[in-house]
Amino acid sequence: MSTQILMPALSPTMEEGKLAKWHVKEGDEVHSGDILAEIETDKATMEFEAVDEGVIGKILVPEGTEAVKVNAPIAILLAEGEDASAVTDISSAMSSIKDAVTAETKETKEAKAEPKPAAAPTPTPAPAPVPAPVVHGERVFASPLARRIAAQKGIDLAVVAGSGPRGRIVKADIEKAQPGAASVAAKPGAAPAKSSAAASAEPVVIGGLPDARIFYPADAYEEVPQDSMRKAIAKRLTAAKAQVPHIYVNMDIKLDALLAARAALNAAAPKGKDKAPAYKLSVNDFVIKAVAMALKKVPEVNASWTDTAVLRHKHADIGVAVALDFGLITPIVASAEEKGLVAISEEVKSLVGRAKDKKLKPSEYEGGSFAISNMGMFGVSSFNAIINPPHAAILAVGAGEQRPVVVDGKLDIATVMTVTLSCD
Repeated sequence: MSTQILMPALSPTMEEGKLAKWHVKEGDEVHSGDILAEIETDKATMEFEAVDEGVIGKILVPEGTEAVKVNAPIAILLAEGEDASAVTDISSAMSSIKDAVTAETKETKEAKAEPKPAAAPTPTPAPAPVPAPVVHGERVFASPLARRIAAQKGIDLAVVAGSGPRGRIVKADIEKAQPGAASVAAKPGAAPAKSSAAASAEPVVIGGLPDARIFYPADAYEEVPQDSMRKAIAKRLTAAKAQVPHIYVNMDIKLDALLAARAALNAAAPKGKDKAPAYKLSVNDFVIKAVAMALKKVPEVNASWTDTAVLRHKHADIGVAVALDFGLITPIVASAEEKGLVAISEEVKSLVGRAKDKKLKPSEYEGGSFAISNMGMFGVSSFNAIINPPHAAILAVGAGEQRPVVVDGKLDIATVMTVTLSCD
């Protein structure tokens, strides 16, 4: 019996994903464990394995398709001995369901529409004066459909009177207008209608807020489609900032002793045959270790909030924010309190490399108990980071800079780093 291959849920929070690449084609025989496709989630690209044996009878979703819902059919697998007729039966059934839903939607819309009585033929009256198009600061308001039809017919929107809400130009207004029509008379006090780049501007929703609209000329910007990671970051951080109460505390830390210890440890690193050192510790490695030890001393911070209880974590699982060309991800150094500096350094390098290739497993970036965001390498002195739920805090790390300090009443120079703790 043929079966549908469904879009898998590759993480507990996954709702949709991009079918990045098919590793099979129609007619291929597959076995349990074979790689069928690569699925791109908001955090990583993972391989999707077959769980049954059979032949790929039909690929329903082409590779490159975005926003494929979890459990949506993406292909049809034929059992042994089945032929293409099974695919036809399933495809026909799916098509029938789709047609039925479309028809029902159409009937519902038609039922809601007010019936228009047929008008008796009458002599065509002389055209009556019509109100001028609504112009706000040389902006002409029109629906996207009206703009598209106007462009096809060569109609200047600035000379069309809108009959929609607040004078908005709609499809019916364009259908009544004639190409090359002269500008209608303006109402007293109304701004003169002009043909300008602003007249062809489309309303753009800013920040995902329906009421935050701004008009840009169509040739003044380039649209870069949002990928799944960018959408997830925007949704998650907006919710975190709005729903998690943030307070901020900062502190200046003298780094000279740490830098001396780092230099000594790096100098002592054994050399391989290529004379390269076995490791090279960074300041961030020391910060991760220090945070892990601090969380063990103050377990109240190493916690997550729930509606019924506060979860105090047994290990310091530290998320390290990694900036990527296509977004941001926070891979986790698990049980950092139990690891040495060299082990932490090697693990961070591995996590960062696989994060850039979108090859992290969900267990390597989901959860955790605390996070660190270090922008010091970019020359940033200090900043405030947004808490990444389910964490209760995040540490923002600035650059180590030489600053004047007062020591025992005397002015001195020291390497100082500002850190800011965002707390729930």
